[in-house]
Amino acid sequence: MNRLAGVTSPYLLQHADNPVDWWPWQPEAFDEARRRDVPVLLSVGYSACHWCHVMAHESFEDDGTAAYMNEHFVSVKVDREERPDVDAVYMEAVQAATGQGGWPMTVFMTPDGEPFYFGTYFPPEPRPGTPSFRQVLEGVHGAWTSRRDEVGEVAAKITRDLAGRELSTGDAGLPTDETQAMALLRLTRDIDPATGWFRGDTRFPPSMVIEFLLRHHARAGSVAALEMAEGLCGAMARSSLYDQVGGGFHRYVLTPAPGAPLVPHFEKMLYDNALLCRVYAHLWRLTGSAPARRVALETADFMVRELRTPEGGFASALDADSALPDGSGKHAEGAYYVWTPGGLREVLGEEDAEFAMRYFGVTEEGTFEHGSSVLRLPGDAEDAGDAGDAGDARDARDTGDAGDAGDARDAGDAGDAGDAGDAGDAGDAGRVASVRGRLLAAREERPRPGRDDKIVAAWNGLAIAALAEVGGYFDRPDLVERATEAADLLVRLHMDDGARLARTSRDGRAGANAGVLEDYADAAEGFLALASVTGEGAWLDFAGLLLDGVLERFTGSEGQLYDTAQDAERLIRRPQDPTDNAAPAGWTAAAGALLSYAAHTGSRAHRTAAERALGVVRALGPRAPRFMGWGLAVAEALLDGPREVAVVGTPGDDGMRKLHRAALLGAAPGAVVAAGGPDSGEFPLLADRPLVDGKPAAYVCRHFVCAAPVTEVDALREELTPGA
Repeated sequence: MNRLAGVTSPYLLQHADNPVDWWPWQPEAFDEARRRDVPVLLSVGYSACHWCHVMAHESFEDDGTAAYMNEHFVSVKVDREERPDVDAVYMEAVQAATGQGGWPMTVFMTPDGEPFYFGTYFPPEPRPGTPSFRQVLEGVHGAWTSRRDEVGEVAAKITRDLAGRELSTGDAGLPTDETQAMALLRLTRDIDPATGWFRGDTRFPPSMVIEFLLRHHARAGSVAALEMAEGLCGAMARSSLYDQVGGGFHRYVLTPAPGAPLVPHFEKMLYDNALLCRVYAHLWRLTGSAPARRVALETADFMVRELRTPEGGFASALDADSALPDGSGKHAEGAYYVWTPGGLREVLGEEDAEFAMRYFGVTEEGTFEHGSSVLRLPGDAEDAGDAGDAGDARDARDTGDAGDAGDARDAGDAGDAGDAGDAGDAGDAGRVASVRGRLLAAREERPRPGRDDKIVAAWNGLAIAALAEVGGYFDRPDLVERATEAADLLVRLHMDDGARLARTSRDGRAGANAGVLEDYADAAEGFLALASVTGEGAWLDFAGLLLDGVLERFTGSEGQLYDTAQDAERLIRRPQDPTDNAAPAGWTAAAGALLSYAAHTGSRAHRTAAERALGVVRALGPRAPRFMGWGLAVAEALLDGPREVAVVGTPGDDGMRKLHRAALLGAAPGAVVAAGGPDSGEFPLLADRPLVDGKPAAYVCRHFVCAAPVTEVDALREELTPGA
């Protein structure tokens, strides 16, 4: 009997009609394996995973394969996005045993949860170096029935090895200038100056690393750090990683052959887009780059347009696959996004189609599959379209007055002509905007990719932070409102009366799985950003409730952090990973939120916890900076203070608004901003902060020292300039 009907996970529901007798992850499944004396087959994936769908179609929908699984195993399906703790523990075992990992993940274990055989995708027929899935099933069954002692020894050894990987770096000391400089040096050795990307055939967006580079430039004035950040942002925005028509980023790109155009893996994830939206906004904040502004706004608009749910939160992902537009019902990866010359002519007419082919790199032979092409900005366009182009206008960032309301909000703004990748003529920019608009409208008529519409607390926290900041920077109150609605959903639906978080929700119903460290940390990060932008101190209070939970339930005696709470379900190992993956590590995300909260409130306990947690950056940052980007970024905030900015004035007053926006646009790493009336009680930073000669004023403090209050935007900007 398949037991997946009625669960909240869209991924599990995709398997509810399989002939496999799937169980969700629950104690009863392991009890059943003990009763039947059979191993547990654990299959882990997620809704937008292309190869998860392939293996499901090839094997889990096959009656013969399913019958063999049902007879000889208890099969358990897990959505890695709902149970990141289960995924982390067994992925660690897979990587240790095979040297690689990925999804779908296939693990065979004893009824006590001890793993003994691993893999990822297995094909239906054997391939060179890879057995078929049926061969694996038969081999594991044979070992279980005829070599049980050997299986038990292997499982026990793997479990012991995993349990011995406890990590504590509380005594490593705080990150220093040398820590950061060594990390930067290591990154410069990994970058490919010819392309702007980090070396490697598979290229994931290094969001957390770019955040470190931007902050390091802001604090230390490193030209190399800024150039690297600009190069990475420019390369991503020009490539097929970025959806050139609809905005937003795909999961990663591959190099099919030397010199060939990059090919994306087309799934779109909320966490990638939230992180990159914020990164491009921060690049604009530092440099005034109009292309960076465009990408930030388009990515924000993509999230709202395509990922926002009726409840006000943000869905997890869009699938890589979708139905072909020919009505055949067949699905293919990227079908929603690719174009042929004929398709362009049908939508645009002959003349504009020829223009679009040149501009977006569409060829008659195609750059993808079956004569289709993925849109990108090729050739000379790559040079002109750099998101960090020094020639971009900086006036919108610097004026700090009512003229800022004129910031570009769509791809057609003449101020973005420099991002077009052409000669920069405003007429061509208008033509590009027209082409993009018509292609987007035509694409809307195609069958859409499936959407995983569960709400993940952590990723919504990242989206809240991004939308709040982008809305605040670019005078987009609608984006701030969307951030506020998502934050309200987390408080109403995900938080219980004890400030404990549910990991997920769907259709207005909270899931049964407890939040993990990244949920608490990223939700707190979102609430803190929203508090700074809106001047509503309630969000600071909610962040404090979550971070108190981090101190009480996720922190070890030596300052180390764990991914699960001390009272969470016990697995064969308590997961603990301080390194970034696709999103910031819960460990360093918590350190960042704790540090910001301490700057807001003066809490010594939260500051101490942040400092102890950052010992991992001192230990690992110089050795593995590409996997410690968020921790290195938080370390930049620690080294700079972080600065505390209190803006006091009458809400709605124009002078108050200007000072508040100037505070938000300050580039000092990790600076926290509180804005409100004098002694309003909304924020601790506003206490005892009067107006100055009846005028709105800004107070800036750093390292327990406060500067004299200022009433002019230029003076505040100077206070927030790194090196000041």
